[in-house]
Amino acid sequence: MNFQVWRLITNFFFLGKFSINFGIRLLMIARYGVQLENGPFQRRTADFLWMMLFGAFSLLVLSVIPYFWSPFLGISLVFMLLYIWSREYPNANINIYGLVALKAFYLPWAMLGLDVIFGSPIVPDLLGIIAGHLYYFLTVLHPLAGGKIMLKTPVLIHKLVAKWRIGAPTTNAAQPDRSSGAAFRGRSYRVGG
Repeated sequence: MNFQVWRLITNFFFLGKFSINFGIRLLMIARYGVQLENGPFQRRTADFLWMMLFGAFSLLVLSVIPYFWSPFLGISLVFMLLYIWSREYPNANINIYGLVALKAFYLPWAMLGLDVIFGSPIVPDLLGIIAGHLYYFLTVLHPLAGGKIMLKTPVLIHKLVAKWRIGAPTTNAAQPDRSSGAAFRGRSYRVGG
């Protein structure tokens, strides 16, 4: 048996055939990824890297389930990024194709609906939303509800980022205090509330 281990990593680089959806996904990475890096993950490069690694690992585990199997997970990773962005900026106003204006909180679901309308498969989008919600729940929602922080960035990731000098140097003042949940106060969003 020939194990093709590199496929565990390279499947995240395929965003679909060259089309309008391919371009939209590239724009989503550029816009929402950069806003996350400059907003909630400002001076927290290790945490951003851990979010992406956790998302990739979660997607690989979820894709083992027969219904969720997908040979390429790049679209799912983009949707995970979009979902987390929509939770960090729930009240931002979004305009889709100049036709529909909505709050950012609903953007992942609107994009999922558009993918269905354009004939794209629904599973990669759902995988990304599930992985994004898993990350957001473990890092924000559960601690806000008084629960224990279940997903911390490993020290190894912090050391690698510092060693390779990736991103801006971290100072203690820029690190949010996650023990009390105060850093995340007011970020939750109630539908109809």
